[in-house]
Amino acid sequence: MKQLLIVEDDPGLQSQMRWCFSEDIEVSVAADREAALTALRRLEPEVVTLDLGLPPDPGGATEGFALLEDILRLAPMTKVIVVTGREDKENAVKAIGMGACDFYQKPLDADILTFVVNRAVRLAELEKENRELSSQGNGTNIKGIVAASPEMLVICRTVEKVAPTDVTTLITGETGTGKELLARALHDLSHRADKPFAAINCAAIPENLLESELFGFEKGSFTGATQSKKGKIESANGGTLFLDEIGDMPMALQAKLLRFLQERVVDRVGSVKPIPVDVRVVCATHRNVQDLIAQGNFREDLYYRISEITLDVPALRERDGDPLVIAQSLLKTLGKQMDRPNLTFSDDAVQAINAYSWPGNVREMINKVKRAIIMADGKRITAEDLILPLEGCDTDFQLNLRQVREAAERKAIIQALTTSNFNMAQASRLLGVTRPTLYNLTDKYRIETNTAPNEA
Repeated sequence: MKQLLIVEDDPGLQSQMRWCFSEDIEVSVAADREAALTALRRLEPEVVTLDLGLPPDPGGATEGFALLEDILRLAPMTKVIVVTGREDKENAVKAIGMGACDFYQKPLDADILTFVVNRAVRLAELEKENRELSSQGNGTNIKGIVAASPEMLVICRTVEKVAPTDVTTLITGETGTGKELLARALHDLSHRADKPFAAINCAAIPENLLESELFGFEKGSFTGATQSKKGKIESANGGTLFLDEIGDMPMALQAKLLRFLQERVVDRVGSVKPIPVDVRVVCATHRNVQDLIAQGNFREDLYYRISEITLDVPALRERDGDPLVIAQSLLKTLGKQMDRPNLTFSDDAVQAINAYSWPGNVREMINKVKRAIIMADGKRITAEDLILPLEGCDTDFQLNLRQVREAAERKAIIQALTTSNFNMAQASRLLGVTRPTLYNLTDKYRIETNTAPNEA
């Protein structure tokens, strides 16, 4: 409930002003500066209406201005509405200049006063929401990663700890889970952040070209090599080398990569002179490396060399609460980019997002949200716009905390009664409440206490 503090020394005006407001605003009154400051500290009101003519100077404004300064110093986020007489326009202007939010002139008009106060309350709410959003960010300090689930936050905290070191890191996880974003975070949060970040996808380059792409080549080393060229490893000197999909690297090239990791020197194709390189290596793969080792498709010694630290990124379906958080963030970002900034998700879209398994992870979500922004007819995106099925969704589900709490209470009471064979004393001890409280709860939820309950 919103708090309003009325600072007014006239009991009659106090009463009139108090009754101007509905039940959703809790009104408190103070008649002087000392009482007002006490109420300010105790209640922390969103809005204060301040009559400048307070004792011991009811005919002037010195006490009112002193109190205004105190309020702005002690509670700078509180919105102060100065109440003045018809002839006190100069004082109203001075108060606004000092930091008051608005002013109101006597005599009392309930409709105008209510409008001014409600406007100040709304302003306070918007500023509070903006501060909270600014402080929360994405739940992490990692650029591009939006997460709220404990599983993903653990990964992000690990990245923050590992980044300042130079240990070789292996990032595993399904396609589309953000492995490259984490690799870039390891680089950006390290002392190498101002040096190059070189990425290469080992699965996207033909086997006969991958070696020269990684290690470079000398002029004349093969047909078409008209000049020497640095490889990705050399180009990342001083920075970070990201080897994406390392599980698809050919066996012959794995041996050469292992030598580089051990010796930190590069042998260009066609060269006999090793080139020393200072580079941090981060690898990623969507494949199970242990299975590849068992099948003879990946060197075990290379695996131990690249996995000094291993980050196993969970799939989106395993990150409780993240699908909706990420979808909301994508909707906000992509909506601005596509000039549709005011779109929101409908209830059925929220349910579908939470129920869908997201086999393509975040990459699939980006595509679906982008399409929905284009296809949505109104300002609300539906499950149909997202091309998400509603099968398996609880269509009666609502994000109502009271209903969720009551459902949980009812379930716990039934479980306690069943466990105790409907012994009320024992059930109350299991639940940690008194017997009268348990009787009140069983009456509230219409739970039979002498027979097995029907949960339907």
